[in-house]
Amino acid sequence: MLGPVLLAASRSDRMRRVVASAPVTRPVVQRFIAGDDLHPALDTVRALVDSGLHITLDHLGEDVTDRATAQATRDAYLRLLETLADAGLAERAEVSVKLSAFGQALPDGGHDIALENVRPVAELASTHGTTVTLDMEDHTTVDSTLAVLRELRRDHPGTGAVIQSYLFRTEDDARALAVEGSRVRLVKGAYKEPASVAFQDRREVDRAYVRALRILFEGSGYPMVGSHDPRMIAIAQELAARTGRTPGQYEFQMLYGIRTAEQRRLADAGERMRVYVPYGADWYGYFMRRLAERPANLAFFLRSFAPGR
Repeated sequence: MLGPVLLAASRSDRMRRVVASAPVTRPVVQRFIAGDDLHPALDTVRALVDSGLHITLDHLGEDVTDRATAQATRDAYLRLLETLADAGLAERAEVSVKLSAFGQALPDGGHDIALENVRPVAELASTHGTTVTLDMEDHTTVDSTLAVLRELRRDHPGTGAVIQSYLFRTEDDARALAVEGSRVRLVKGAYKEPASVAFQDRREVDRAYVRALRILFEGSGYPMVGSHDPRMIAIAQELAARTGRTPGQYEFQMLYGIRTAEQRRLADAGERMRVYVPYGADWYGYFMRRLAERPANLAFFLRSFAPGR
């Protein structure tokens, strides 16, 4: 029952102020966030890459409501890509972007503004030999995000997308995206969605995940398995064997700070394992969704409030 409450709180300015000002919050946030700015995040990236992992970096921010902030997000990603290239990390590190941070939600021409802002990011990523993945947000943004994807893939075919198994539409989206050169990250979904568009029962979400996973593995694209669920990881490996895929023709993705031993195990077993590394000062929405996803994360946070800790 706490999951929907936390997801609602992730959009609350009042709760943002309460959580951000709590003295115990910062040490807990550091478990999931690699730093408030690029330089500490880069240290984290180097350490993960040196240990054999691949990376996708997310400069945190979403729901931007003015054009100047959207352009600042664009500029932050351009700096990020230049820094990765200068550090020799572009081959092992890509970037993930939320189009709402690029202006997608602006009331007047938000879709076109987001496309205008994200296009130079995709261009610079291609120049430096890496890729961009478009994160998926709530269901109202899906059509716009997939339209931006189609535009970017014309010149930058390596641009990836995310689909979420809890949405009823996702199997159709998976079929449309399971084509040559397409990179697709499948996740379960982390936003509060109405019953009119999304499964509400976890078991239904899991079954939908398996159906979409099968579509992606049987297609000719590049599946990216975004899950911490041992069952989904095992099913993905079974599907890889059944469809004749070898490591490097698909990959696993997990969040920074979650199931790190399993990340290491998969990498050591020869799987391509990519860690989603977020950084930036605007961490609140991302952090609250991580608490909502797993009871263990919430328990970890609440224990930090206990006396003597």
